[in-house]
Amino acid sequence: MEAKSNGIKWIEEIPDDWEVKRLGFFFTFGKGLGITKEDLQDEGIPCVNYGEIHSKYGFEVDPAKNVLRCVDRKYLKTGRESLLKYGDFIFADTSEDIEGSGNFTYLNSNEKTFAGYHTIIVRVKEELNHRYIAYLFDSITFRTQIRSKVWGIKVYSITKQILKNTKMILPPLAEQKTIAAFLDSQCTKIDNIIAKLEQQIEILKQYKTSLITETVTKGLNETAPKKDSGIDWIGEIPAHWGVKRIKFLLKTVLQYGANETGIPFDNENPRYIRITDITSDGRLKDDEVLSLEWKIAKSYILKDKDILFARSGATVGKTFFYKNKYGVSAFAGYLIKASINKDMNYPKFVYYYTLSSTYETWKSFIFTQATIPNIGADKYNDCPIICPPHKEQKSIADFLDGKCKEISNLISKKQQSIDTMKSYKKSLIYEYVTGKKRVKGHP
Repeated sequence: MEAKSNGIKWIEEIPDDWEVKRLGFFFTFGKGLGITKEDLQDEGIPCVNYGEIHSKYGFEVDPAKNVLRCVDRKYLKTGRESLLKYGDFIFADTSEDIEGSGNFTYLNSNEKTFAGYHTIIVRVKEELNHRYIAYLFDSITFRTQIRSKVWGIKVYSITKQILKNTKMILPPLAEQKTIAAFLDSQCTKIDNIIAKLEQQIEILKQYKTSLITETVTKGLNETAPKKDSGIDWIGEIPAHWGVKRIKFLLKTVLQYGANETGIPFDNENPRYIRITDITSDGRLKDDEVLSLEWKIAKSYILKDKDILFARSGATVGKTFFYKNKYGVSAFAGYLIKASINKDMNYPKFVYYYTLSSTYETWKSFIFTQATIPNIGADKYNDCPIICPPHKEQKSIADFLDGKCKEISNLISKKQQSIDTMKSYKKSLIYEYVTGKKRVKGHP
């Protein structure tokens, strides 16, 4: 079969019997309900909002399998234009990053379901294979077009007009079905491999937490005599260890952080760490620590081996062990700084304690005391921490440094395998929806 030019500059040629058309030729366009998060409830009619599209149910969604928040049944009368049909595509109309522009899901169900806030409904009006179209929309071919047209600074907007003018590659209907079936088979195999690798990573993470917990609460000498710690969620500890409140071990700074009106000081290149610069697993996003032209009050300056406690937000309760590799830095945005009392504690031991399930149990108890998760310096001050002798703290921290590095290396290798499989999946989809490769039985 001969190939022909297709009008999409980053795809050289497509099979001669394939077409290139704009979405507006084949689809109608609508919008989701004009609601907010506050309108969602646990019972009623399932509703797909842009949050589910971005974080949970990309590609396809089925209310019978996927957990969705609901809206009141009254919308069956007042919002019928936002009621979805089987095979409808639902695009998020905003994205916080360029990579998320064009994120979508499609309804793989006949159950009554609404499109919710910040969504665009794209409905087929011609005979097309929904599954093939889903793979096409998920391809880099389609995404690149969207990303080249969206606009915004902090939030990127995806409009109906952008979607209408985006080009799509269409084989004959019979070949659409063949490609979709082939990609279903191959992508299922890839997804299964990824799922197994993710499960292995989760097991390694659980093992790491278990190892840390066992070591910081029981020590390295399994035969050491034990005693009751006096705290239910800690249980027994070595008889020669103690338990103290964090306020007796750390020098905490009670302020919540510096801001752009901070007091100047004489450093040429201070840096500024925000709550958003710490990942959900407590690591610092190195490339997002911002250099500042304005200066910061001295009380906020971080020193080597300080510990940062997240006070609020998505990472509330997470901790970050500060190493002075960024030069002079400061903290801000709902973070609390804790400097170690070196006469009583080894900094890395205290940090490892905050990675234990014992610390997590304490956090869960604190969270039950408030509707909005928040841990202020006053609560951190009362957090109980196990206190081995200083020399044992160092031995434990050194032991965990080695073991945790081994585990992290294993996790990193498995994550690299996941990334490789995801790249292969993207490449596979691209090759078949552009006709670079044909399913056996077609020219």
